[in-house]
Amino acid sequence: MLKQGLSQAEVARRVGVHRQSVSRWQQELQAEGCEGLKAAGRAGRKPRLSATDRQQIEQRLKQGPQVLGYATQLWTAGRVAELIARECGVSYHPRYVGRILARLGRSIAERRTYLRF
Repeated sequence: MLKQGLSQAEVARRVGVHRQSVSRWQQELQAEGCEGLKAAGRAGRKPRLSATDRQQIEQRLKQGPQVLGYATQLWTAGRVAELIARECGVSYHPRYVGRILARLGRSIAERRTYLRF
């Protein structure tokens, strides 16, 4: 995206990172080219949910909340957070659940409150 002429701010917005990260990437790109970026490896904390955990959560979400004992067929961020804690032993704040769902290709609709499958 940088090579296509997009600004650092625009790249940061599209990728979902801080602009300073994009600035470092651009410096590395100019100094070492694409190979320099590949050599840098992954930055930041490792994910708390494994690929297996994410698959398990996806399957449970598709079953619906009523199968898990909830009264309605709507997933809320709080319910998804409870599901993750129960199934994987990892606690997340309900506000963070949207990021996890995005990695699963899902989102919370309507004022970021309910999730339908």
